[in-house]
Amino acid sequence: MAQKYRIYINEKVILLTSVPPAHADRFQLIDNEYFDLKLIYHWVDKHDAKLFYVLCDNAKKLLNKVIKNITLIEAAGGLVKNQKGEHLFIYRNDRWDLPKGKIEKNEKTKVAAVREVEEECGIKVDKLEDKICKTYHAYIYKGEVVLKKSHWFNMKYTGKTKLVPQIEEGITDVRWFNHGQVEMIVQNTFPSIMDVLEKAELIKDKARLLLE
Repeated sequence: MAQKYRIYINEKVILLTSVPPAHADRFQLIDNEYFDLKLIYHWVDKHDAKLFYVLCDNAKKLLNKVIKNITLIEAAGGLVKNQKGEHLFIYRNDRWDLPKGKIEKNEKTKVAAVREVEEECGIKVDKLEDKICKTYHAYIYKGEVVLKKSHWFNMKYTGKTKLVPQIEEGITDVRWFNHGQVEMIVQNTFPSIMDVLEKAELIKDKARLLLE
């Protein structure tokens, strides 16, 4: 099976892959021999293309090399489902998002995921379930290119507490969405969040959506 990992830079995606992507003609190839995320970041960010790929023998090995050579920030969050089958989303930076935040020193990943959801949405998580996936997002922090690795978990909520957005974290709305309303999220969210929704089977054919 082909190995594939995605690293996001704003609205753009760099695909680390052991085989050429479908519709490779719509991607910009980055030479594996010279690939350095810190050096390539600004070039990708300013490029007209949105889709890039790095062809390599071992995508996991290349990802580990990227992580080793850059400042890594780890975060955790969750996709919360209530008894009605609705999912919880937050509105931050003019986009629909999922609650998440940085893992504190010596804090376990699962503990951080639950804590961040509870703090950002004003609820008490009833059950932490299976891990959905990990996402990778590169950005500028204090003048330096860093990589955020986010751990995502399924969660359950059975209460009826009024949702309270954590305003101090820039969250202006917290809302439940049923399955039929997820399209609204897709139209105004981050590519990395679409990864989570695809893995959780709330959306299908993410590759097609990215290429539109």
